[in-house]
Amino acid sequence: MNTATVPEPRTAAALAARRRKTEAALERVHQAIARLRREKAQVSVAAVARRADVSRTFLYDNAEARAAVAAAMAQAGEHRSRTLAEQDDEREATWRERALTAENALKTAHTEILTQRTQIGELLGQIRDFQAGWTEGAIQRITTENTTLKQRVRQLTTDNRTLDERLKAARSNLRFQDRRVADLEARIAEPAPKS
Repeated sequence: MNTATVPEPRTAAALAARRRKTEAALERVHQAIARLRREKAQVSVAAVARRADVSRTFLYDNAEARAAVAAAMAQAGEHRSRTLAEQDDEREATWRERALTAENALKTAHTEILTQRTQIGELLGQIRDFQAGWTEGAIQRITTENTTLKQRVRQLTTDNRTLDERLKAARSNLRFQDRRVADLEARIAEPAPKS
């Protein structure tokens, strides 16, 4: 039997090259996972394979690569769950505050409405009291008196205006007469011319 034996140094060199290639691929996988985390992008087998420039088969077959991707996916899932829980808590707190604010505003509005209804009821009662004391005849009599009084006010206003005009004329005449008297007094007081 003739078996072809591969010399030992060539096998060792091939194995060493394969090991270096695998280590370089693993380094790229770790870097790709780190970049995806920094960018806050979704970590998946396809995304890591694309970023690390390796095949998906490599990621599934290599135990270290598979473990790194699984750990990154689990951590991203936990982070996403934590973030969603925090957002839900914030939303719930915001809604709780809005609900409490709305409840307080509603209580204030109900109190104000009750106060206004009470005041409206009292005012309507006062109006009814005023209306109840007046008969048709009394309302007619008061309306007639009111009309008569308005006419009397108009007549008195006209009379007042006429009297005011007469008073102004009398004062004007009085001033004229005062000037005339002053002129006459001045003439009397002057010495008579000698002839």
